[in-house]
Amino acid sequence: MDISIVVPVYNEEENITALYQELADVLKALSQTSEMIFVDDGSSDRSLNLLEEIQAADPSVIVISLRRNFGQTAAMSAGFDHAHGDIIITMDGDMQNDPHDIPKLIDKLNQGYDVVTGWRYQRKDPFLSRRLPSKIANKIISWITGVNLHDYGCTLKAFKREVTRNIRLYGEMHRFIPAIASGMGISFTEIKVNHRPRRFGTSKYGISRTIRVILDLMTVKFMLSYATRPLHIFGVLGFVASSLGFLMALVMTIQRQFYGMPLADRPLLLLAVLLMFIGIQFITIGLLAELVVRTYHESQQKPIYYVRKIVGLNTEQEN
Repeated sequence: MDISIVVPVYNEEENITALYQELADVLKALSQTSEMIFVDDGSSDRSLNLLEEIQAADPSVIVISLRRNFGQTAAMSAGFDHAHGDIIITMDGDMQNDPHDIPKLIDKLNQGYDVVTGWRYQRKDPFLSRRLPSKIANKIISWITGVNLHDYGCTLKAFKREVTRNIRLYGEMHRFIPAIASGMGISFTEIKVNHRPRRFGTSKYGISRTIRVILDLMTVKFMLSYATRPLHIFGVLGFVASSLGFLMALVMTIQRQFYGMPLADRPLLLLAVLLMFIGIQFITIGLLAELVVRTYHESQQKPIYYVRKIVGLNTEQEN
């Protein structure tokens, strides 16, 4: 299989038939083997029924029905797990992503990139509620992760199969796939894509997701920088806190011994003791995290590195 299209769907009965027809026309023009994977994320409308009717008429369509609404990240992960294509393309089911951009993504991917992400250059969404928060979030995410993209929120992306095969998604992390995959040493780029106004249905996104995205961003940053060496962050915090507490206690001891200053009525003494205990706790957490990380990698034989290719040994192997 050359191409797999993964489309998470949640209550999009008005868009499904038209989206399928557009996708079918685009894929037919590509003259490559392809499949469409629609993941119904616990829809309460007729979305699943329509998808099953489409699948009955087109064997290249795969319908995955989740037992309840698990969220877009889980739906996308289910699509990755059941995709057979060497190239995997994700897109929304609301028809705001344009299927006619798929050939551009594939052409760019074939230029030697592992991930190509869409950039909704002229986004057709409300400014205050959608575009402005998105611009701010993209700047923050790019700064924290070091992976500079204009549009992390665009679902229209193309991946080589080995990228999706080596990542696990949780929470709201589907938007961070390029950043997560960057830890594997992948090459990525971004291209401008068409963004269309929503014609039917209502948006499933809102400001309420901001807090969850921020928390997931903290997780991504930790995983990128300290996943295999957690003591380096907890140990540093613990060392700094303990050192400050010790220095404060030392100063107060000198003041008490040589200048007769009392200690009993000084809140600074409690702060010094608290900092030393906090420092010890941070270091202990770091040591426990080191044990957890080693158990995680060794029990699952999960690699701490990813090989792109091996040249020599009489053969050339690609991963």
